[in-house]
Amino acid sequence: MREILYNRDAAVTYARRWAMHRNPSYYNFEKIGGDCTNFASQSIYAGARVMNYTPTFGWFYRSSYDRSPSWSGVEYLYHFLINNRSVGPFAREVSASEVMPGDIVQLGTADGHFYHSPVITSVTPEILVAAHTFDALDRPLSTYVYERARFLHIDGVRTW
Repeated sequence: MREILYNRDAAVTYARRWAMHRNPSYYNFEKIGGDCTNFASQSIYAGARVMNYTPTFGWFYRSSYDRSPSWSGVEYLYHFLINNRSVGPFAREVSASEVMPGDIVQLGTADGHFYHSPVITSVTPEILVAAHTFDALDRPLSTYVYERARFLHIDGVRTW
């Protein structure tokens, strides 16, 4: 296994291209729980170009019925990215000052329930995001109402 760079420009380009639209290659989960993490995964995939097809605990999408929980679930994506030691993207939780375009921010409640996964599109002069469910393109993070945020910095991608 080898590590390759995460293509942040490709992830951000994808996020900006599809923030206000839906890529017909992917199912829109908006009416069955939300599409934000599906959109975040699509953007990450644009920058990683590698999926992890491990049943249950991997990170992949073949169809709406053949995908990993981490592809479209907020908590599952977090656990995959933070704990991934195999193929695919991997990340670590960082402070807001350490994020870069192409990273993910997850918004949550005071008791630690995280419910939204916007893609960071810019960090200067403030953090801007793109998101689905409540579609957003270059929306200032400061305009969201949330109690907790965790920032996931994608360090790289592992491939065979």
